[in-house]
Amino acid sequence: MTDALTLWDFHQIDDEPRATDVGIGLGSHDIGVAEHTAELFHQGRFPLIVFTGANAPTTIGVFPRGEAVHFTERAEELGVPRGALLIEPKATNTSENFTFTREMLERDGIPVASATIVSRPYQQRRAYATVRKVWPELDVVCSARRQELGDYIASIGDESRVLNMLVGDTQRLWVYADAGFAIPVDVPEEVRAAYDRLVAEGYTSRLVRQ
Repeated sequence: MTDALTLWDFHQIDDEPRATDVGIGLGSHDIGVAEHTAELFHQGRFPLIVFTGANAPTTIGVFPRGEAVHFTERAEELGVPRGALLIEPKATNTSENFTFTREMLERDGIPVASATIVSRPYQQRRAYATVRKVWPELDVVCSARRQELGDYIASIGDESRVLNMLVGDTQRLWVYADAGFAIPVDVPEEVRAAYDRLVAEGYTSRLVRQ
């Protein structure tokens, strides 16, 4: 788990909490994103939430009506008023999450200069690199539920799935930057070495083919 912890710690972004115009919750298999977004709403961090995401092979069995739809329902269960929630139901990747959310807000005449990006803990660096590429003028705060890796694995209930996702998100930092989908991210040598060892151990199911 030492190498997994190296990747986990690298993906964390400790932005100073502050108020923004909107919270953007990125869809995934992790309902904790919806719960953390609702917590931040109740703390007064933003007056409006957009949940964005359709489905992926890893989520269709859990969220059959779409990630954003299920996340919105969970936020409502936690006391977020329906009028403070918007659903972007079409995005199938992180670039589309931001592109489609921006288009929806502009279409609805909602001015947004700043946003709190809420994601899985190990998606933070990739989310930041992506939004900087596709929505560069947006003032961004990154946020994720603060958890130790062991606690996160327990909350998901599948260690192999989490480690494969963690390795996959790490690889996407340079693959997506090379493809022009995100800005480059400086990956320290010790992080790349930990990634290489986990790949050698067989955590490859979420890797992008190159």
